[in-house]
Amino acid sequence: MSETTTSNSNTDLSGIHIVVTGASSGIGLAMAEGLLRVGATVALASRPGVKLDNQVTRLKSSGLDAYGLPIDVRSETSIAEAVKWVQRIWGKLDVLVNNAGIGMQTVNKRFLVEPQPFFRITPDEFRNMIDTNLTGYFLVARGFTPLMIEQGHGKIINITTDHEDMRCKGFVPYGPSRAGAESLSYIMAEDLRPYGITVNMLLPGGLTDTGMIPVELKRQLKSPLLRPKVMVEPIIFLASSKSDGLTAERITAVEFSKI
Repeated sequence: MSETTTSNSNTDLSGIHIVVTGASSGIGLAMAEGLLRVGATVALASRPGVKLDNQVTRLKSSGLDAYGLPIDVRSETSIAEAVKWVQRIWGKLDVLVNNAGIGMQTVNKRFLVEPQPFFRITPDEFRNMIDTNLTGYFLVARGFTPLMIEQGHGKIINITTDHEDMRCKGFVPYGPSRAGAESLSYIMAEDLRPYGITVNMLLPGGLTDTGMIPVELKRQLKSPLLRPKVMVEPIIFLASSKSDGLTAERITAVEFSKI
């Protein structure tokens, strides 16, 4: 496991076109905005709605090259439409960031203080998270990969989580969904080596202040939460030429103040 500490303040991503899923809030929004602020053209891919529209409007009003891209990562039809949009409007895709996901609060709002055993999770709850956090990564990557193969280059970055979450008491189905996404990432990296397409994983180095942790639980936590912007420096690195040739790596984002 790596820890990213390199500053990317001099990185210029002008001309780099990036799709970030789950980008209307939280980590996805922080990464998208960080990439935009170093010159990238970024499509904030998320389910359509006011939340996505407001963020895109805010970013564009700051002079950033932001686009809203409606997408449901569980739907092959929706993904196919998003791919067609990228081909029609951009003509290429340099970087795909798979980030869209749902957290444990969807099955147990008090998961951090009152863990619930796996046998109390309903099959529908299990399938819902697997379909979003694992199958969604597969479907989105599967949809955009042919475009990257055709153009002869591309980078895929899959957002994951700490290994502790994959074996922590009461973390079904979130843990299995992220463990599966990591296995998928390693296999994708090997499958895509012959095509010059890299696949890496990025995760925050601890609990992060996002909508995946209910507000009422945040006050009960003993340690401070990381800020979503902890992901900005490493995502810029992974999207830039500085990471060319790097593949099948798992990178942990850490707060500079803690190094």
